[in-house]
Amino acid sequence: HGRVFSLWMAGGGVKRGFAHGASDDYGFNVAEGGVHVHDLQATILHLLGIDHQRLTYLFQGRQFRLTDVHGRVVREILG
Repeated sequence: HGRVFSLWMAGGGVKRGFAHGASDDYGFNVAEGGVHVHDLQATILHLLGIDHQRLTYLFQGRQFRLTDVHGRVVREILG
């Protein structure tokens, strides 16, 4: 899929029976409620109890984050 991915999450503070976002009829483009991969990673780290803004690693003398300078926790899916 070019611009859309599906992910199933259960437990750990995720809402039960909740679907976030939708794709077009062909499953190729985002129709509503798109989530960037940095937001997904920030949300998963939040569910694991890790602050994505403080999780850094040193590479070539610079601190890098998994979520780069982007990333926000998608609060809509949290229960």
